[in-house]
Amino acid sequence: MVGTTAVAVIQAIKPKKQSPFPKFEGTVMNSNSVLITVRSKENELAVRTFTLTEDASARMQKLIDKGGYQYGDKVTVFYDPTTNKAIKVKGKASKPI
Repeated sequence: MVGTTAVAVIQAIKPKKQSPFPKFEGTVMNSNSVLITVRSKENELAVRTFTLTEDASARMQKLIDKGGYQYGDKVTVFYDPTTNKAIKVKGKASKPI
């Protein structure tokens, strides 16, 4: 005896797109068109300074023209672990004073 049942279609869960670079989350201490210094969100004693890649530096200069990152702004820095260069800086810049 052969039974017939309805086939249930299950949608596959798509994994979130992961960045190939590690990230460092924290607050800005200092920034300019060449580098950015960030204090860690988890450990206030961990402070890291990242030099910017040429592409990130060009984007930072555009942001600086509008006011730039100020002390205390929350950012996420995606960086290359071998060179310690920031590939991308994500975060909302505060209004210039």
